[in-house]
Parts: sequence; C-alpha cells; structure tokens
Amino acid sequence: MGCNLTMERDPIALALTQSRLDHIARTMGQTMTRTAHSPIFNQSHDFSCFITDPHGELISQADGIPIHTGGGDLIVKAILKTFTHDIAQGDVFLSSDPYTAGGNHLPDWVITRPVFVADRCIAFVCNRAHQSDIGGGVAGTYNPAATEIFQEGIRLPVLKLIEKKRTRDDIWQLLLLNTRCPELLEGDLLSMLGSTKVGAKAIQDFAGELGVGHFFCYLEGILNHAEQRMRDALMALPDGTYHALETSDNDCFSETVTKFQVKLIKKSDWLIVDFTGTDAQIKGFKNSSFSNTRSSVYVAITSFLGHTIPRNAGTYRPIEIVAPLGSVVNPKPPAPLTMCTVLPAHEIIHVCWMALAKADPARSCAGWGKICHWNMAGKNPDGSTYVMYHWGALPASGAVDGRDGFDQIGPLNSLGNLVVPNCETYEQIYPVHFLKHELRKDAAGAGKFRGGTGVNYEVRVTGDAEYAYRSEGKRTPSGYGIGGGKIGAPGHVIATLDDGKDIETPQFGVGQHGPLTLKISSPAGGGWGNPKERSPALVLSDVRDGLVSIQAAEHDYGVAINSDGKSIDIPHTQQLRDQ
Repeated sequence: MGCNLTMERDPIALALTQSRLDHIARTMGQTMTRTAHSPIFNQSHDFSCFITDPHGELISQADGIPIHTGGGDLIVKAILKTFTHDIAQGDVFLSSDPYTAGGNHLPDWVITRPVFVADRCIAFVCNRAHQSDIGGGVAGTYNPAATEIFQEGIRLPVLKLIEKKRTRDDIWQLLLLNTRCPELLEGDLLSMLGSTKVGAKAIQDFAGELGVGHFFCYLEGILNHAEQRMRDALMALPDGTYHALETSDNDCFSETVTKFQVKLIKKSDWLIVDFTGTDAQIKGFKNSSFSNTRSSVYVAITSFLGHTIPRNAGTYRPIEIVAPLGSVVNPKPPAPLTMCTVLPAHEIIHVCWMALAKADPARSCAGWGKICHWNMAGKNPDGSTYVMYHWGALPASGAVDGRDGFDQIGPLNSLGNLVVPNCETYEQIYPVHFLKHELRKDAAGAGKFRGGTGVNYEVRVTGDAEYAYRSEGKRTPSGYGIGGGKIGAPGHVIATLDDGKDIETPQFGVGQHGPLTLKISSPAGGGWGNPKERSPALVLSDVRDGLVSIQAAEHDYGVAINSDGKSIDIPHTQQLRDQ
C-alpha cells in the first residue's frame, strides 16, 4: 500500500485504530449474547467475532473462544477463492467445512459479511458460533461413534446465504431440514446475521471518519506493529531446538494412545513449529483440522509469550507450522474431527507449552485438566428436541510462577472465555435439578503454587435422554506439574439409575438412559514448584476453605495444622520441612 505509518511515528493513531476495531468486535459479541436463542450462546458464549481486511488477514478479534479465530483468515480466503469476482454489496456467506471452507469442525458455522464503502470491499466481519445441532448420528453435534465426517452432520462449503440483500430461501430451508432444533437454529442464525450487520455498519462509519486511504494505511500499520512485537518476543528466547511429547488416552474405539510430537526450532526472530513424528490420523473424531491445529499453535505461543502482544495476522507472520498431511493434526478426508476444538486442541497447546518451557522455564504453566463431561438430548413436552451441554463441570487450570491455578476455568481451547451457565435457567428449560456444584477437595496438584481444584457437579435428570460420553485424561497425564509441582487429580463420571445401579460407560460413546443422577468430578490442574515451598499461611487458608485436608497439608506441603483446623503447628511444620 506504500504506507509509512509506524508505531514510532504515530503511536496514538495506531493504538486508537486497534482499540476501535477491538471495540467493534466486542460490540458484535454483545449483540450475539443479547439476541441469541440457544443457551450455548446466551449463557455459555461459545462463539467468537472477528474482523479481517479485504484480503482475509485477521485485524481484530473479540474476547471470545481463541480456538475460533486463529484460522479465521482461511475462511475468508476460501470465500475469495470461490467467489473471486462475485462478491457484491448485500452478500452474506455461510460456511463450516474443515476440508474445503477453512472450518475447524462442522458445528462451528461462520457467517461472513463483506463491508463496502461505495463499490469497494474494505473488510470482512465474521461470527463463528457452535450450533446446538446440525444433524448427524447423535443429537447435539458430538458423535463419539463417528468414523467418517459424513456421520457428524451437514457439511457446508462456502455458500451465499444472502445474495444482494435477498435471503436464499432454498439454502435457509436446507439448513432447517438438517437440524433437530430448527427453531433454535433459526433464531441463532438471525442473531449471527444481526451481529455482523452491527459490525459492518460500525466499520463503514470508522472508515468514513478516516477516509478509506487512511483506513487501509492504519490497517497495515497495526499488522506491522504486531509482527514487530512478536519478533521482539521471539528474540528474547534463546535460539535452539526444543522437543516435547504429549499423549491422548485413545482413538475413541481402542486403548491405543495417540502421540503428539513437536519440534520447535527457534532462530533469531523466527519460529518453526514442526509436528513431524506425530501419529497418523485416527479412527475416531479426535482428529484436528489444519485450521484447528494452526489456531491451537497460535493460542499456545501467544499465551506463553504474554498478553501484551496484539492478536492479529501480523502476530503470526514469524511463525511457520509444519503439519504432515495424513497425521492427527492434519488429516485427510473423510476423517471425523468434531472433537478437535477441545481434543486434540488441548494436546497441541500442551505439547507446544512443554517445548516452550524448555526455552524459558520461568514462564511455564502447569498442565490444565482435560474435558470430562456428557452431553444429553431428549424431547420437550411439545415434542421438540432439546440439547443440553453439562458445562457446569468445567476443568481447572494449572498454576504458574506467582499464581495458583483457576479452579473452574474451562477447557484449554477457551482460556476462560467459556462461561458456566446459570443453574436456575437450566432448570427452567431442561429436565434437570442441580444437587451439587462445589470445589473439589485434595484434587489440586500440589506446588509452591497449587493447581486449580476442579469441581464436583451433581445433577438429577428427570426424564429419558440420549447421552454422548466425552471424558479424557484417565489413562494419560492431564494436569501435569512443573518444576517439582504435582499432577492434578483426573476427572471421573458416575451415573446412577433410580434403582441404584451405576451405569458403566466408555470414555467416548453413546447411550440412552432413563432418569438418573449424574455426578461429574472435573479434572484438576497441575502445581508449579516444590510444594514444601508454599506459604504455610496459604496452605492453612486452603484447609479452612475446605480445599485441602489436614492430612494432605502435612503429607503434600509439610504443613502441620492443629486439630482445630484453624491454626498452624509451627514447630512441627518446621520439622516436616527440614526433613
């Protein structure tokens, strides 16, 4: 573009530009939250809004689900490739397919709206949102029995949902015929469309204030600034080659452990992330599309290097990703992959963190708990289908130097942006009664800074339902410790029928059951540092809060608590810690 605007020459203009764009993306998200019909959006916020330039380069993303946005440019570039000379004012696109349309997994539908000033496209605004049901073999989009993508729901290539301001009724009806929840899906689609309309209008106003030429100049400036910030951060890491290995419990059908192997090559201000040696694609739905793999890598690197680095396409320029085709991190069709945004996104982020920790141990984060919960679906009194996600049982994070882990932060792919739903709301719309929702005791990985505790979640389901089981981290470490820290307790699920019989279920699978009580203990996070170096006052505080028992305080932390549970036996503690 020939623009000479730099942060050094005009830092205020560039900072205000980035802030304005980020505000627009957040406003899109607020519109979605306030108008969406499904609890997965208006309660749990499983969606993300982002903005790209006219070439598809990411320029802003709201505080949504990070795994949604790192591959956002692939969506827009697929649109540009498919409709090269056929993008007009009033067009709106819909897509989801991981193999042809830049998608990560099928349930995440993307509404993309081009933004025009006069007859010139100046940007794209996008909303990627996880639909409650898109057909497939199991209600609720997750099909643990899938061996092909065709069993996971409708595949959406890049489509024009709206053409020159006219909704394509044929496409609209096709979508509603391929879901068990047409009323919810229709309401959510309208919400997604509304959010992008709000974003497009705001960008038009912004470009009008600046002038289109200056608008493009500022976009180039913020991308170049982000690139330089990332290069500076990489320069601070020692050059070298760093290896790491992470594993997943199974392939959903056998107990074959899946290996994720990474080699990070850091040289000057450049980083190569090479997954050569990672296992081949697997039979089950825990394969990762390339878009998802790339997003996972970006989440790992940006979270490790610090939150002050901007998150846009410039940030990712110094990062090269090698993901062998046919591997679990870049499968060939028709491999299933609906689980990929949670698993193996978790393993990909973990293995990158493990390798980065070898370059800079002080920044390392202990392991986060993996996902451990069920989905369920059934019939409402009017005959319509409901789908419920048991998001109340979210896992904990690992600790870092200087801070304990978060006790119920959610899966690693969301970095805390997936919201625990309101119990009272769920009891109104689903056949459930909540019995317990409390922090776990003696579960957190011990350390100088302990991991998050995880939660004990207990709910009574009053009717018949179909369930999709999704539990990871039983056979392979999840919340691993760092620097002498201990591993967090794994998660587990117990379902008890009304006759008192416990249901035996696989980690991944499908089943139909009558009324039952579902008990989920979500996985805990790993500890950071030697537990014997933890402040005795913090240990006492955890004992008084019911998070650590008196016995564990002594055994794991070397802190003797008096029998009243309210004070420290200082001489005995000193003796324990001197051993």
